[in-house]
Amino acid sequence: MRLTGHAYPWDVLGDPGFPARAEGVATVALAAAYHSVRAATPLHPKHQLVNASYAALYRPVRPDVWRGRRLRPREPEWMSTPDSWDRAAEVLRAEGLRVSAWVVLTHNTRLGTEFPDVAVVNCFGDRYPYALCPSHEEVRTYAATLAAEASKGADEVSLEACGQLGLTHGSHHEKTDNAWTATAQRWLSVCCCKECQKGWSERGLDPVWVLSTLREAVRTPAEVPFADELLATRHAATDLLRAEVLARIEVPVTLHAHPDPWVTGASPGRTPTTGEDVSALVVPAWPVDSAPVVKAAAGTGRPVDAYVTVLGSEDGLTDHARRVVEAGATGLAIYHLGLAPSTRQPLIRAMAAAACLA
Repeated sequence: MRLTGHAYPWDVLGDPGFPARAEGVATVALAAAYHSVRAATPLHPKHQLVNASYAALYRPVRPDVWRGRRLRPREPEWMSTPDSWDRAAEVLRAEGLRVSAWVVLTHNTRLGTEFPDVAVVNCFGDRYPYALCPSHEEVRTYAATLAAEASKGADEVSLEACGQLGLTHGSHHEKTDNAWTATAQRWLSVCCCKECQKGWSERGLDPVWVLSTLREAVRTPAEVPFADELLATRHAATDLLRAEVLARIEVPVTLHAHPDPWVTGASPGRTPTTGEDVSALVVPAWPVDSAPVVKAAAGTGRPVDAYVTVLGSEDGLTDHARRVVEAGATGLAIYHLGLAPSTRQPLIRAMAAAACLA
């Protein structure tokens, strides 16, 4: 049973009590390249919050690697320790823990805002600046280089957002909940950028017709007769992205993915070849009724880590850990060692124990 706990570098650095909170897990997935976040640090002795105001690389941004590139990462201004990932990894390894580089690829609001031409755009022309579209060669090259730089010295890699993000996004004062049906959200998550339109044309579709049909389908239950071609375009870009990224990583990779091929986001929907080239899949299983999602992923024959959280309702979490293992999970990826307050820290160990006994 693989047992992994998630953390940020700032959770570890400056807190001598952190390693004890990793009791019960064998590996810490430590953020090495991560999107912007306002993170609680309830047990840290020096602060209660960290405001990471932009997506950052928690490794050195080496000028010789990134020179001349539009898309390039920034180091975190809120961290006083250079190469904070490596320093935190040293602390964890001294306690006998393996360290995975937790790498987020296409979720970057700063880059999507500065360079909107590579951001996902919907059929109405609304851009999603938090989402870089992998149909662009420039995005794929950026992601592959980022993964290579972030994973240096890691025991393994936890690869998130290796595909397209869509409509849904937790944003500042988000006011979009329940505004669209699930079907409308699907069509609003179809990227309609120039590169994706080229992909449609290569599959025999007229982009003008596609856009008008999608707009109609968002507003009414209209049929979308070319759904397969749209999905194939997205999957082709996802497969190219994954291949280029994996070619630059030299350690085992667990890939965040969802068994539903239409899903966008941090765990993109599986393509027909997803999983064949990685060590394991990490499948989102935060709701306590998500064992069927794990079962669907496990049906592919790949090792599956169920991505669970101790930050939701406390009722039934240990039973949930047992159920996802019974559904086929071969590991737990537990969220989150640093965000959980003292009242929830015991749940980390309880869920790990329940998974091992299932």
